Amino acid sequence: SATDYKSASPNLILLLGFTERAMRAAIASLLLVVLAIPQHAAAFKENEFKKCAQTSFCSRNRNVHQGANFDVVPASIVLNTATITGTLLNKAFGKHLQLTVTSHADGFVRVLVDESPSVGRYQVPSDVLVSGWENKKQGFKEESRTSAAITLSTGETKVVLHFQPFSLAISVKGVAALQINSRNLFNFEHRRQKQEDDPAGYWEESWMGHTDSKPKGPEAISLDLVFPSFQHVYGIPERATSLSLRSTNGAAPYGEPYRLYNLDVFEYLDDHPFGLYGSIPVMLAHKKGLTVGVFWLNAAEMFVDVVKTRSEVGTQWIAESGIVDLFVFTGGSAPAVLSSYARVAGTTALPQLFSLGYHQCRWNYKDEADVKMVDSGFDSHEIPYDVLWLDIEHTNGKRYLTWDSSLFPRPVEMQEDLASRGRQMVTIVDPHVKRDSSYYIFSEAETAGHFVKNKHGSDFDGWCWPGSSSYLDVTSPVVRDWWAQQFTLDKYKGSTKHLYIWNDMNEPSVFNGPEITMQKDNLHYGNVEHRDNHNLFGIYYHMGTAEGLKLRGSQVDPENGDRPFVLSRAFFSGTQRVGPIWTGDNAAQWSHLKVSVPMLLTLGLTGLPYSGADVGGFFGNPDAELMTRWYQVGIYYPFFRGHAHLETQRREPWLFGEDTTARIRTAVRGRYTLLPYIYTLFRFANTSGLPILRPLWYEFPDNEDLFAVEEEFMVGSAMLVKPIVAPGVSSVDVTLPAGARWYDALSGAMVPPKTRSQRVQVTMDAIPVYYRGGNIVPLRERPRRSSVAQAADPYTLVVALDDKGEASGSLYVDDGRSFAFQQGQYLHRDFTFKSLKLTSTVRLESGVPNGTLTVPTTIERVVFLGLPSSKRGYKALIGGKHAVQLETGPLTMLAPQHENAVVLRKPGLQVSYDWQVEIVAL
Repeated sequence: SATDYKSASPNLILLLGFTERAMRAAIASLLLVVLAIPQHAAAFKENEFKKCAQTSFCSRNRNVHQGANFDVVPASIVLNTATITGTLLNKAFGKHLQLTVTSHADGFVRVLVDESPSVGRYQVPSDVLVSGWENKKQGFKEESRTSAAITLSTGETKVVLHFQPFSLAISVKGVAALQINSRNLFNFEHRRQKQEDDPAGYWEESWMGHTDSKPKGPEAISLDLVFPSFQHVYGIPERATSLSLRSTNGAAPYGEPYRLYNLDVFEYLDDHPFGLYGSIPVMLAHKKGLTVGVFWLNAAEMFVDVVKTRSEVGTQWIAESGIVDLFVFTGGSAPAVLSSYARVAGTTALPQLFSLGYHQCRWNYKDEADVKMVDSGFDSHEIPYDVLWLDIEHTNGKRYLTWDSSLFPRPVEMQEDLASRGRQMVTIVDPHVKRDSSYYIFSEAETAGHFVKNKHGSDFDGWCWPGSSSYLDVTSPVVRDWWAQQFTLDKYKGSTKHLYIWNDMNEPSVFNGPEITMQKDNLHYGNVEHRDNHNLFGIYYHMGTAEGLKLRGSQVDPENGDRPFVLSRAFFSGTQRVGPIWTGDNAAQWSHLKVSVPMLLTLGLTGLPYSGADVGGFFGNPDAELMTRWYQVGIYYPFFRGHAHLETQRREPWLFGEDTTARIRTAVRGRYTLLPYIYTLFRFANTSGLPILRPLWYEFPDNEDLFAVEEEFMVGSAMLVKPIVAPGVSSVDVTLPAGARWYDALSGAMVPPKTRSQRVQVTMDAIPVYYRGGNIVPLRERPRRSSVAQAADPYTLVVALDDKGEASGSLYVDDGRSFAFQQGQYLHRDFTFKSLKLTSTVRLESGVPNGTLTVPTTIERVVFLGLPSSKRGYKALIGGKHAVQLETGPLTMLAPQHENAVVLRKPGLQVSYDWQVEIVAL
């Protein structure tokens, strides 16, 4: 079947008597046939991907109680200030392991279990993480020691190490937080010599015509992690499933463990535990009064079971290889846990401002005339956008970093034309390199030995869009450096400083490989098997590409080059330091719109907040209603892009009728209105690791009714959004958490406190959005064609008062493009309203240079929500003397307003300087 081309085995062709050369030609011809077939014909086929029972390392460890075989040797225990070491004895085999537990000052405990260093088990390289935290340790205090256990404390964390069998119990502020091996599910398979009676799957395993040779034999690890008295755990993306992870011992499909193994999953299901394009082995557990997090630094294939009882959440993590390198974050709250994780894996790179605007993409905009038509369509319909994207068809025969000269004969002029209106372009660059000696990327890389090797040591030959392809071994720093050099303006012909990059297919996708990826016994830099570092391939490719744009930027501006923008599909812990990701090949279905919210919330909770889902759905043809509702939600996605498959109908925002065009225009303009607030949130993500989109429980951690809510979300701490995720909806139930005052973002009206859930009437014009009392939100309200065109515009401040009549917020400003902010070229102001006085002061941030930037922009309006009633109105004293009478007027964010706000107009407040405005009742 042509639609089965991705899993086609070369052996099938060889059986027909073809030579290798003929085989390549045959499959290349087959690919050409397939590419002419509507891709939605090849929907997700669950049987093409492994489950635990079909994976030997998982099936032989899942729910198998082997942990009692492991004892700590009491005499081996040594406490050295912040580190305790000891020997683990596997009594079943007489093998010794090394145990190390270290207390770190940044709010976490690290647990390491490994064989002797001479064995040489794979460890994730240090460049995946950031540096500096390793030496910041906090001493242990020995509380007690017996023949059965040793008890240690560090700050508010207590660690109890039990000897027989081995287990570890961690508590925070006297509350049980985590137990390791309390159910005896721990296992650590040691390296061994091959024996005749070894079980099947130890040394070889086959799947759909592919054989994995497993030269090192079994080396799987099972981690038994229990969260006592918890009912909710979150994390371990990526998958299209609920925010609060479901138990995996239920009915299909949730009788299967969650899988972390980066794969090219075609047209994925919307409610399924199956793992998708990226993996972050991080999990948070939350209950009233406590949040705890775990991070297993391991890049091999992994399965995670979740079993919930009334008394605990038990999890079993099974990895194919590597070591135990477990970080336990004990800060106690979700912000503290994420901040500690960020100190290890890094914070979000501050993006260029343009990249937070709207992106228009399609597979494919056909040629330069098509690009010009789409670009002018946005202007003629007065819809702002910032970036236009080109997919694989723009290249010369899928040779990346080239152009099809018949379709794009003047790429430089095309980019410069877009840039003249403040817009950028993105081209796709995938990791498969067409095997063509006349293609300079291939010939240079082949000569230098830069490609991944097969198990025999020859360059690996896989199949992807160009046909026969090689894959750069981006796990090598030398290869990444070489790859980065290919993005300079003199190397990437037809590129300009306005061109940015999209890395797709970097799981890596191999159409004729096992499960559409690379063979596990392929070889990487340092003779490392692909099985050990599979989940790192995507982040390393992403890193190399981003470094290329940094290199280009430094050539254009040696002092403060532009920050890179590179979108990736595959990801791992640390991707946040490189660039954004998106949720891959979703579909134009209401269910995919709905599941996009918990998917993005989960990414934020695991340190990767710069993410989005394709607006409208990649596959299929959305109708006007679905398109409208998706844009109305999508404006709050951190990464906001519309994208569509080659075989779908054209769906630019103005193609659904005048009413729909108007609604989409209003929504997209709303995104641009919010850019000052969103950019400020990204600054906090950059400095502290905090998410942009947040589940309700993150902001209201003691409200147990919110712990599983995924139907709505917070944007930062100040805004609540309720998506409409079904057709024909005229009213919805909205949860407005108790303990806060809420204001309708359209009308400015304060919502009367009622029950937990309120029924709200809705129209097609908008979805329910609310300001949370106690916050000040900066906006820019003048309609513009792009973010660049907003640069000199004044600001509006929305001051939403809490029950005490107070509010606070901030505004971050820099040049929006370069690294100058790292040298203090930025402006960060704190706004505070208290005792009827609004003040602006400079924000001082620990760990970063103080901001020195000044800008000429001003505050054009201040909108007060929730001021006490005054029959005669208010006046404003600016700087203690200048009196201005305030008006009762509209809020004007996304649509015409009712008169529920008190508005200070044109006060002339300078953004860069301290000032005070006093509100006085007349």
